[in-house]
Amino acid sequence: MKRILAGAITALLSTVTLAAPSSQAVMTHYADLAQAVYGDALSTARQLQRSVNELIAHPDDKTLAAARAAWVAARHPYQQTEAYRFGNAIVDDWEGKVNAWPLDEGLIDYVDASYGDESDENPYYTVNIIAHEKLELSGRTIDASKIDEDLIAQLHEVDEIEANVTTGYHAIEFLLWGQDLNGNGPGAGQRPATDFDPAHCTGGHCARRAQYLKAATDLLVKELEWMSAQWAPDGEARQAVIEAPEGQGLGTILGGMGSLSYGELAGERMKLGLMLHDPEEEHDCFSDNTHYSHYNDALGIRNVYTGTYVKVDGSKMSGPSLADLVAAKDPKVDAALRQRLDETVARMQALVDSAKAGEAYDQMIGEGNAEGNARVQAAIDALLAQTRAIEGAVTALGLEHIAFEGSDSLDAPEKVGQ
Repeated sequence: MKRILAGAITALLSTVTLAAPSSQAVMTHYADLAQAVYGDALSTARQLQRSVNELIAHPDDKTLAAARAAWVAARHPYQQTEAYRFGNAIVDDWEGKVNAWPLDEGLIDYVDASYGDESDENPYYTVNIIAHEKLELSGRTIDASKIDEDLIAQLHEVDEIEANVTTGYHAIEFLLWGQDLNGNGPGAGQRPATDFDPAHCTGGHCARRAQYLKAATDLLVKELEWMSAQWAPDGEARQAVIEAPEGQGLGTILGGMGSLSYGELAGERMKLGLMLHDPEEEHDCFSDNTHYSHYNDALGIRNVYTGTYVKVDGSKMSGPSLADLVAAKDPKVDAALRQRLDETVARMQALVDSAKAGEAYDQMIGEGNAEGNARVQAAIDALLAQTRAIEGAVTALGLEHIAFEGSDSLDAPEKVGQ
Protein backbone atom coordinates (compact mmCIF):
# COMPACT_ATOMS: atom_id res chain seq x y z
CA MET A 1 0.00 0.00 0.00
CA LYS A 2 2.83 2.37 0.89
CA ARG A 3 4.56 1.64 -2.42
CA ILE A 4 1.37 2.36 -4.36
CA LEU A 5 0.86 5.62 -2.47
CA ALA A 6 4.47 6.68 -3.02
CA GLY A 7 4.16 5.94 -6.72
CA ALA A 8 1.00 8.01 -6.96
CA ILE A 9 2.69 10.96 -5.21
CA THR A 10 5.68 10.72 -7.55
CA ALA A 11 3.40 10.69 -10.58
CA LEU A 12 1.50 13.69 -9.23
CA LEU A 13 4.68 15.64 -8.58
CA SER A 14 5.90 14.80 -12.08
CA THR A 15 2.65 16.13 -13.54
CA VAL A 16 2.94 19.34 -11.52
CA THR A 17 6.56 19.80 -12.57
CA LEU A 18 5.73 19.42 -16.26
CA ALA A 19 2.65 21.67 -16.16
CA ALA A 20 3.27 24.72 -18.34
CA PRO A 21 2.87 28.19 -16.86
CA SER A 22 0.44 30.56 -18.52
CA SER A 23 1.73 32.79 -21.27
CA GLN A 24 0.68 35.73 -19.11
CA ALA A 25 2.92 34.51 -16.28
CA VAL A 26 5.83 34.11 -18.70
CA MET A 27 5.39 37.61 -20.11
CA THR A 28 5.10 39.10 -16.63
CA HIS A 29 8.33 37.44 -15.53
CA TYR A 30 10.00 38.54 -18.79
CA ALA A 31 9.11 42.12 -17.80
CA ASP A 32 10.34 41.52 -14.23
CA LEU A 33 13.71 40.41 -15.59
CA ALA A 34 13.87 43.49 -17.80
CA GLN A 35 13.18 45.72 -14.80
CA ALA A 36 15.97 44.01 -12.89
CA VAL A 37 18.63 44.09 -15.59
CA TYR A 38 17.90 47.69 -16.59
CA GLY A 39 17.95 48.52 -12.90
CA ASP A 40 21.42 47.02 -12.66
CA ALA A 41 22.50 48.92 -15.76
CA LEU A 42 21.30 52.09 -14.03
CA SER A 43 22.99 51.39 -10.69
CA THR A 44 26.33 50.61 -12.36
CA ALA A 45 26.02 53.72 -14.53
CA ARG A 46 25.55 55.76 -11.35
CA GLN A 47 28.78 54.26 -10.02
CA LEU A 48 30.44 55.25 -13.29
CA GLN A 49 29.06 58.75 -12.77
CA ARG A 50 30.64 58.92 -9.32
CA SER A 51 33.96 57.68 -10.68
CA VAL A 52 33.90 60.21 -13.52
CA ASN A 53 33.20 63.02 -11.07
CA GLU A 54 36.18 61.91 -9.01
CA LEU A 55 38.37 61.80 -12.12
CA ILE A 56 37.34 65.33 -13.06
CA ALA A 57 37.93 66.60 -9.53
CA HIS A 58 41.29 64.82 -9.13
CA PRO A 59 42.65 63.78 -12.54
CA ASP A 60 45.45 61.25 -12.10
CA ASP A 61 46.28 57.70 -13.11
CA LYS A 62 44.39 56.22 -10.17
CA THR A 63 41.09 58.04 -10.79
CA LEU A 64 41.33 57.40 -14.54
CA ALA A 65 41.84 53.68 -13.92
CA ALA A 66 38.87 53.67 -11.52
CA ALA A 67 36.64 55.39 -14.09
CA ARG A 68 37.68 52.90 -16.76
CA ALA A 69 36.95 49.98 -14.43
CA ALA A 70 33.54 51.47 -13.63
CA TRP A 71 32.78 51.78 -17.35
CA VAL A 72 33.62 48.10 -17.92
CA ALA A 73 31.49 47.12 -14.91
CA ALA A 74 28.58 49.14 -16.26
CA ARG A 75 28.75 47.32 -19.59
CA HIS A 76 28.15 43.89 -18.04
CA PRO A 77 24.47 44.36 -17.14
CA TYR A 78 23.72 46.70 -20.03
CA GLN A 79 24.83 44.18 -22.68
CA GLN A 80 22.55 41.59 -21.08
CA THR A 81 19.59 43.86 -21.91
CA GLU A 82 20.10 43.64 -25.65
CA ALA A 83 17.78 40.67 -26.19
CA TYR A 84 15.02 43.13 -25.18
CA ARG A 85 15.90 45.52 -27.97
CA PHE A 86 14.57 43.54 -30.91
CA GLY A 87 10.81 43.11 -30.83
CA ASN A 88 10.24 45.82 -28.22
CA ALA A 89 9.83 48.98 -30.29
CA ILE A 90 10.19 51.28 -27.31
CA VAL A 91 13.65 49.83 -26.62
CA ASP A 92 14.78 49.71 -30.24
CA ASP A 93 13.76 53.34 -30.84
CA TRP A 94 15.75 54.43 -27.77
CA GLU A 95 18.82 52.18 -27.94
CA GLY A 96 20.81 54.39 -30.31
CA LYS A 97 21.03 57.10 -27.68
CA VAL A 98 23.10 54.89 -25.39
CA ASN A 99 24.80 52.20 -27.48
CA ALA A 100 25.27 53.55 -31.01
CA TRP A 101 28.51 52.51 -32.71
CA PRO A 102 30.84 52.75 -34.52
CA LEU A 103 31.56 56.45 -34.09
CA ASP A 104 33.68 58.96 -35.97
CA GLU A 105 35.73 60.10 -33.00
CA GLY A 106 37.09 63.18 -34.81
CA LEU A 107 33.66 64.73 -34.34
CA ILE A 108 34.25 64.72 -30.58
CA ASP A 109 37.95 65.31 -29.89
CA TYR A 110 41.47 65.33 -31.27
CA VAL A 111 42.62 62.34 -33.26
CA ASP A 112 45.88 60.97 -34.62
CA ALA A 113 47.07 62.12 -38.07
CA SER A 114 46.45 58.58 -39.36
CA TYR A 115 42.71 59.19 -38.90
CA GLY A 116 42.70 61.50 -41.94
CA ASP A 117 41.14 64.90 -42.58
CA GLU A 118 37.89 64.06 -44.32
CA SER A 119 35.34 61.41 -45.16
CA ASP A 120 33.18 61.10 -48.25
CA GLU A 121 30.38 59.83 -46.03
CA ASN A 122 30.56 62.35 -43.19
CA PRO A 123 31.19 66.10 -43.60
CA TYR A 124 31.63 66.38 -39.81
CA TYR A 125 34.35 63.73 -39.63
CA THR A 126 36.86 66.05 -37.89
CA VAL A 127 34.69 68.84 -36.44
CA ASN A 128 36.20 68.36 -32.94
CA ILE A 129 33.44 69.66 -30.67
CA ILE A 130 35.80 69.90 -27.71
CA ALA A 131 38.19 72.24 -29.53
CA HIS A 132 35.58 74.69 -30.87
CA GLU A 133 33.16 76.96 -29.07
CA LYS A 134 31.24 77.61 -32.29
CA LEU A 135 30.27 74.89 -34.73
CA GLU A 136 29.06 75.17 -38.31
CA LEU A 137 26.70 72.27 -38.83
CA SER A 138 23.77 71.79 -41.18
CA GLY A 139 24.08 75.34 -42.47
CA ARG A 140 23.75 76.90 -39.04
CA THR A 141 26.03 78.18 -36.34
CA ILE A 142 25.76 76.34 -33.03
CA ASP A 143 26.93 77.85 -29.76
CA ALA A 144 29.17 75.21 -28.18
CA SER A 145 30.78 77.52 -25.61
CA LYS A 146 29.34 75.26 -22.90
CA ILE A 147 29.39 71.53 -23.45
CA ASP A 148 26.33 70.17 -21.68
CA GLU A 149 23.73 67.44 -22.06
CA ASP A 150 21.53 69.53 -24.36
CA LEU A 151 24.40 70.25 -26.75
CA ILE A 152 25.60 66.68 -27.17
CA ALA A 153 22.04 65.35 -27.43
CA GLN A 154 21.37 67.91 -30.16
CA LEU A 155 24.47 66.83 -32.08
CA HIS A 156 23.88 63.08 -31.76
CA GLU A 157 23.58 61.55 -35.25
CA VAL A 158 23.42 65.08 -36.71
CA ASP A 159 22.12 65.12 -40.29
CA GLU A 160 21.00 61.52 -39.70
CA ILE A 161 24.56 60.26 -40.14
CA GLU A 162 24.83 57.22 -37.88
CA ALA A 163 28.58 57.63 -37.30
CA ASN A 164 27.99 61.03 -35.66
CA VAL A 165 27.70 59.47 -32.22
CA THR A 166 28.02 62.05 -29.45
CA THR A 167 26.23 60.32 -26.56
CA GLY A 168 26.17 56.97 -24.83
CA TYR A 169 28.60 54.33 -23.67
CA HIS A 170 30.93 54.56 -26.66
CA ALA A 171 31.35 58.34 -26.55
CA ILE A 172 32.29 57.92 -22.88
CA GLU A 173 34.57 55.02 -23.76
CA PHE A 174 36.42 57.14 -26.32
CA LEU A 175 36.85 59.96 -23.82
CA LEU A 176 38.24 57.59 -21.16
CA TRP A 177 40.59 55.59 -23.40
CA GLY A 178 41.18 57.67 -26.52
CA GLN A 179 41.85 56.07 -29.88
CA ASP A 180 43.19 52.54 -30.06
CA LEU A 181 46.02 53.03 -32.55
CA ASN A 182 47.33 49.47 -32.30
CA GLY A 183 45.39 47.99 -35.21
CA ASN A 184 45.37 44.21 -34.81
CA GLY A 185 48.29 44.43 -32.40
CA PRO A 186 48.17 44.32 -28.60
CA GLY A 187 46.99 47.30 -26.56
CA ALA A 188 43.93 49.51 -26.08
CA GLY A 189 43.62 53.30 -26.12
CA GLN A 190 46.14 55.18 -23.98
CA ARG A 191 44.61 58.58 -23.21
CA PRO A 192 46.55 60.18 -20.32
CA ALA A 193 44.82 61.43 -17.18
CA THR A 194 46.32 64.86 -17.88
CA ASP A 195 43.87 65.21 -20.77
CA PHE A 196 41.37 66.12 -18.03
CA ASP A 197 43.71 68.29 -15.96
CA PRO A 198 43.54 72.04 -16.78
CA ALA A 199 46.61 72.67 -14.58
CA HIS A 200 48.80 70.16 -16.49
CA CYS A 201 46.88 69.92 -19.73
CA THR A 202 47.74 67.52 -22.53
CA GLY A 203 45.69 67.34 -25.70
CA GLY A 204 44.41 70.89 -25.26
CA HIS A 205 41.00 72.08 -24.02
CA CYS A 206 41.14 69.92 -20.90
CA ALA A 207 38.36 71.74 -19.06
CA ARG A 208 36.03 71.31 -22.05
CA ARG A 209 36.97 67.63 -22.32
CA ALA A 210 35.98 67.21 -18.68
CA GLN A 211 32.72 69.05 -19.42
CA TYR A 212 31.99 66.64 -22.25
CA LEU A 213 32.77 63.55 -20.19
CA LYS A 214 30.53 64.73 -17.36
CA ALA A 215 27.69 65.66 -19.72
CA ALA A 216 27.84 62.31 -21.52
CA THR A 217 27.89 60.35 -18.27
CA ASP A 218 25.10 62.34 -16.66
CA LEU A 219 22.99 61.94 -19.79
CA LEU A 220 23.60 58.18 -19.84
CA VAL A 221 22.29 57.93 -16.28
CA LYS A 222 19.17 59.92 -17.20
CA GLU A 223 18.50 57.74 -20.23
CA LEU A 224 18.79 54.58 -18.14
CA GLU A 225 16.50 56.08 -15.50
CA TRP A 226 13.94 56.60 -18.25
CA MET A 227 14.25 53.07 -19.62
CA SER A 228 14.15 51.49 -16.17
CA ALA A 229 10.88 53.32 -15.57
CA GLN A 230 9.41 51.82 -18.76
CA TRP A 231 9.61 48.36 -17.14
CA ALA A 232 8.18 49.41 -13.75
CA PRO A 233 4.67 48.16 -12.84
CA ASP A 234 3.00 51.03 -14.71
CA GLY A 235 5.68 51.37 -17.39
CA GLU A 236 4.85 51.58 -21.06
CA ALA A 237 7.21 48.80 -22.15
CA ARG A 238 5.86 46.42 -19.50
CA GLN A 239 2.26 47.15 -20.41
CA ALA A 240 2.92 46.68 -24.12
CA VAL A 241 4.32 43.20 -23.44
CA ILE A 242 1.74 42.06 -20.90
CA GLU A 243 -1.25 43.37 -22.84
CA ALA A 244 -0.13 41.92 -26.17
CA PRO A 245 -2.04 38.92 -27.59
CA GLU A 246 -0.48 35.60 -26.52
CA GLY A 247 1.28 34.78 -29.78
CA GLN A 248 2.52 38.31 -30.24
CA GLY A 249 4.00 38.44 -26.75
CA LEU A 250 5.86 35.16 -27.14
CA GLY A 251 6.96 36.27 -30.60
CA THR A 252 8.49 39.36 -29.01
CA ILE A 253 10.74 37.19 -26.83
CA LEU A 254 11.75 34.81 -29.61
CA GLY A 255 12.17 37.61 -32.13
CA GLY A 256 14.50 39.44 -29.77
CA MET A 257 16.54 36.30 -29.16
CA GLY A 258 16.76 35.36 -32.84
CA SER A 259 17.55 38.79 -34.23
CA LEU A 260 20.30 39.45 -31.71
CA SER A 261 21.67 35.93 -32.18
CA TYR A 262 21.71 35.98 -35.97
CA GLY A 263 21.88 39.29 -37.83
CA GLU A 264 23.23 41.52 -35.08
CA LEU A 265 25.72 39.45 -33.09
CA ALA A 266 26.75 36.64 -35.47
CA GLY A 267 26.59 38.96 -38.47
CA GLU A 268 27.19 42.67 -37.91
CA ARG A 269 29.29 42.43 -34.77
CA MET A 270 31.32 39.31 -35.46
CA LYS A 271 31.31 37.89 -39.01
CA LEU A 272 31.77 41.28 -40.68
CA GLY A 273 34.88 42.12 -38.66
CA LEU A 274 36.26 38.63 -39.19
CA MET A 275 35.76 38.81 -42.95
CA LEU A 276 37.47 42.21 -43.16
CA HIS A 277 40.02 41.49 -40.39
CA ASP A 278 39.18 45.06 -39.35
CA PRO A 279 39.80 46.19 -35.76
CA GLU A 280 37.41 49.10 -36.36
CA GLU A 281 34.61 46.54 -36.50
CA GLU A 282 34.85 45.55 -32.85
CA HIS A 283 32.10 46.70 -30.53
CA ASP A 284 34.12 48.12 -27.61
CA CYS A 285 37.08 49.12 -29.74
CA PHE A 286 38.73 51.82 -27.59
CA SER A 287 38.83 49.75 -24.41
CA ASP A 288 39.42 46.27 -25.87
CA ASN A 289 36.36 45.07 -23.96
CA THR A 290 34.63 43.45 -26.95
CA HIS A 291 35.04 39.91 -25.65
CA TYR A 292 32.83 40.76 -22.68
CA SER A 293 30.26 42.57 -24.80
CA HIS A 294 29.79 39.48 -26.96
CA TYR A 295 29.76 37.18 -23.94
CA ASN A 296 27.12 39.25 -22.15
CA ASP A 297 24.94 39.42 -25.27
CA ALA A 298 24.97 35.63 -25.43
CA LEU A 299 24.29 35.38 -21.71
CA GLY A 300 21.37 37.79 -22.06
CA ILE A 301 19.78 35.63 -24.75
CA ARG A 302 20.01 32.59 -22.48
CA ASN A 303 18.64 34.59 -19.55
CA VAL A 304 15.55 35.56 -21.51
CA TYR A 305 14.83 32.00 -22.63
CA THR A 306 15.35 30.37 -19.24
CA GLY A 307 13.79 33.18 -17.20
CA THR A 308 16.92 33.55 -15.06
CA TYR A 309 19.24 36.42 -14.20
CA VAL A 310 22.12 36.82 -11.78
CA LYS A 311 22.04 40.40 -10.52
CA VAL A 312 25.16 42.45 -9.89
CA ASP A 313 24.71 41.90 -6.14
CA GLY A 314 24.93 38.13 -6.72
CA SER A 315 21.27 37.37 -6.06
CA LYS A 316 19.48 35.15 -8.57
CA MET A 317 16.11 35.58 -10.23
CA SER A 318 14.06 32.81 -11.80
CA GLY A 319 10.45 32.28 -12.73
CA PRO A 320 7.98 31.18 -15.42
CA SER A 321 9.87 31.08 -18.69
CA LEU A 322 9.64 30.50 -22.37
CA ALA A 323 11.68 27.36 -21.76
CA ASP A 324 8.86 26.02 -19.58
CA LEU A 325 6.35 26.57 -22.37
CA VAL A 326 8.55 24.94 -25.00
CA ALA A 327 9.33 21.98 -22.72
CA ALA A 328 5.61 21.38 -22.18
CA LYS A 329 5.07 21.31 -25.95
CA ASP A 330 8.20 19.39 -26.97
CA PRO A 331 10.85 18.49 -24.38
CA LYS A 332 13.35 17.57 -27.10
CA VAL A 333 13.14 21.03 -28.69
CA ASP A 334 13.66 22.65 -25.30
CA ALA A 335 16.62 20.40 -24.50
CA ALA A 336 18.20 21.11 -27.90
CA LEU A 337 17.81 24.86 -27.50
CA ARG A 338 19.21 24.84 -23.98
CA GLN A 339 22.19 22.87 -25.23
CA ARG A 340 22.80 25.34 -28.05
CA LEU A 341 22.53 28.30 -25.68
CA ASP A 342 25.04 26.71 -23.32
CA GLU A 343 27.40 25.94 -26.19
CA THR A 344 27.27 29.57 -27.37
CA VAL A 345 28.03 30.90 -23.89
CA ALA A 346 30.94 28.43 -23.67
CA ARG A 347 32.33 29.61 -27.03
CA MET A 348 32.03 33.21 -25.86
CA GLN A 349 33.79 32.27 -22.63
CA ALA A 350 36.68 31.06 -24.78
CA LEU A 351 36.95 34.59 -26.20
CA VAL A 352 36.97 36.01 -22.67
CA ASP A 353 39.63 33.53 -21.59
CA SER A 354 41.76 34.44 -24.61
CA ALA A 355 41.52 38.14 -23.81
CA LYS A 356 42.42 37.52 -20.18
CA ALA A 357 45.44 35.57 -21.38
CA GLY A 358 46.61 38.56 -23.41
CA GLU A 359 45.06 38.24 -26.87
CA ALA A 360 42.29 40.84 -27.30
CA TYR A 361 39.39 40.47 -29.72
CA ASP A 362 40.92 42.82 -32.33
CA GLN A 363 43.95 40.53 -32.38
CA MET A 364 41.78 37.42 -32.72
CA ILE A 365 40.16 38.73 -35.91
CA GLY A 366 43.49 39.87 -37.39
CA GLU A 367 44.59 38.62 -40.79
CA GLY A 368 46.95 35.67 -40.52
CA ASN A 369 45.87 34.71 -37.00
CA ALA A 370 44.46 31.29 -37.89
CA GLU A 371 43.93 30.20 -34.30
CA GLY A 372 42.25 33.44 -33.25
CA ASN A 373 40.10 33.52 -36.38
CA ALA A 374 38.99 29.94 -35.70
CA ARG A 375 38.06 30.83 -32.13
CA VAL A 376 35.83 33.67 -33.32
CA GLN A 377 34.34 31.56 -36.11
CA ALA A 378 33.50 28.84 -33.59
CA ALA A 379 31.46 31.37 -31.63
CA ILE A 380 29.72 32.52 -34.82
CA ASP A 381 28.93 28.90 -35.72
CA ALA A 382 27.45 28.38 -32.26
CA LEU A 383 25.24 31.45 -32.73
CA LEU A 384 24.03 30.12 -36.08
CA ALA A 385 23.20 26.73 -34.58
CA GLN A 386 21.49 28.50 -31.69
CA THR A 387 19.39 30.51 -34.15
CA ARG A 388 18.17 27.33 -35.84
CA ALA A 389 17.21 25.97 -32.42
CA ILE A 390 15.28 29.18 -31.70
CA GLU A 391 13.40 28.63 -34.96
CA GLY A 392 12.56 25.16 -33.63
CA ALA A 393 11.02 26.73 -30.54
CA VAL A 394 8.88 28.99 -32.73
CA THR A 395 7.55 25.92 -34.50
CA ALA A 396 7.01 23.97 -31.28
CA LEU A 397 4.85 26.77 -29.88
CA GLY A 398 2.80 26.93 -33.07
CA LEU A 399 3.67 30.57 -33.70
CA GLU A 400 3.68 32.24 -37.08
CA HIS A 401 7.04 32.57 -38.81
CA ILE A 402 9.24 35.24 -37.24
CA ALA A 403 11.63 37.08 -39.54
CA PHE A 404 14.89 37.53 -37.65
CA GLU A 405 17.10 40.43 -38.63
CA GLY A 406 19.74 39.49 -41.19
CA SER A 407 23.19 40.69 -42.21
CA ASP A 408 24.97 40.90 -45.56
CA SER A 409 27.98 39.22 -43.97
CA LEU A 410 25.84 36.10 -43.51
CA ASP A 411 23.17 36.42 -46.22
CA ALA A 412 25.07 38.11 -49.05
CA PRO A 413 28.81 38.01 -48.28
CA GLU A 414 29.64 38.97 -51.88
CA LYS A 415 28.27 42.46 -51.08
CA VAL A 416 30.67 43.04 -48.20
CA GLY A 417 33.35 45.55 -49.09
CA GLN A 418 31.55 46.79 -52.23
